[in-house]
Amino acid sequence: MQARIPKSAALAALMALLAPALVQAYDEAPGLPTVTTALSPLPKSPLPDISSLKVNKPAKMVDEEAFREKDVWGRIRSGYAIPDVNNELVAKHVNWYATRPDYIARTTARASLYLFHVVTELEKRNMPTELALLPFIESAFNPNALSSANAAGMWQFVPGTGRDFNLKQDAFKDERRGILASTDAALTYLQRLYDMFGDWQLALAAYNWGEGSVQKAIKRNQAAGKPTDFESLADLMPAETRNYVPKLQAVKNIVANPQQYGLNLPLIDNSPYFMAVDKTSDIDLTVAAHLAELSVDEFKALNPQFKRPVITGDEQTKILLPKENAEKFHLNLSQWTKELSTWTTHKITSARESISTLASRFHTSPEVIRQANNIPQKSVLKAGSTILVPKISTSASVDISSDIAESATVAYEAERSNNGKSAKGYKLAKAGKSDKSSPVALVKARVSRDAAKSKSHRKTSH
Repeated sequence: MQARIPKSAALAALMALLAPALVQAYDEAPGLPTVTTALSPLPKSPLPDISSLKVNKPAKMVDEEAFREKDVWGRIRSGYAIPDVNNELVAKHVNWYATRPDYIARTTARASLYLFHVVTELEKRNMPTELALLPFIESAFNPNALSSANAAGMWQFVPGTGRDFNLKQDAFKDERRGILASTDAALTYLQRLYDMFGDWQLALAAYNWGEGSVQKAIKRNQAAGKPTDFESLADLMPAETRNYVPKLQAVKNIVANPQQYGLNLPLIDNSPYFMAVDKTSDIDLTVAAHLAELSVDEFKALNPQFKRPVITGDEQTKILLPKENAEKFHLNLSQWTKELSTWTTHKITSARESISTLASRFHTSPEVIRQANNIPQKSVLKAGSTILVPKISTSASVDISSDIAESATVAYEAERSNNGKSAKGYKLAKAGKSDKSSPVALVKARVSRDAAKSKSHRKTSH
């Protein structure tokens, strides 16, 4: 049987899971990479003039036939199209999930916000709907998931692959975490892999292992006169990839018949949970949440790509809001008369600028500047850094330019000790197109290459 969970209750449960101090998408599952969050606590600032935002009208997202199912799980089941795998690995993973009902409950609660959108996008592309379950094994449907290989988001893109699929990664946002952009990129990638191999199981293996590795395995079996299907290639695959398709099959089996395994799935309404709101000017994240009548954590659950306390006014930037809250946002926006954003940028021109000096100049505290820019304690800024600072006059009301947002870097080093020596320097890597280093993680200054370059394009497990 299915237990109906009101959306408000599901969202409230999700918020507790996504709070920065509690985010662990993988819970107690064995062999998992540590999950971190790219969102720092936001400095408190007064609620700031909102005049240039607009709300998209709800668009018809799917064919009417798609609504014949009463919930999203039914739509997923009716669109299964990948041949089944039946082996000991599938049984092993089914047993793992079946004996952890709490894990299933937590993951499906997170999934309830995103599944309708993912299934809809799959149907638009005529792709198998069980692919909507892939984030179950990639990230436990946690858009804040970050692996040890720096793969981020619900679909677990490493920086380089993310850039290959036009996922912007700069000082202000990381679209690998964004629901719309990352889903579009993941489905485009999966479709490309299927077109390459003509087999969904091999496409999934390539999504995990890399297309080059799968191609080499195929050529090796061909040279030996052996079959080239997934199970025939499995012995050539690393353990992670060998288990990847069976894990998806295990989740697929559970969704097909949860009662058989003593599990309950929450009823997820077969209707859009969120809608997109266009924005064309800077807005504080706290203000956007306030206008939508959401908590900051609720807002972040749908908009995890924003890394700073201000959302810059890129013409392509959208924010996602629950449908009922989008209407509230539109109404509150039309009545708002205060300033939209309380933040601007400042470029450091002198060497070893102290945070305390900057805080005094911009009438704030050192901690506010550190939190807004992810700067560790006991650090000084290097010349050339571009940081966020509070606006201190109306002359600073101009929006942050897209050029600055895309190219800003924060470079710093440790404060000098009493003996005059300095600890090793650290920096926030630049996010330019030609930059090969990580654009979102704090990395030691001597590191100039993406740590994931020498590995497969992602790291995944339960």
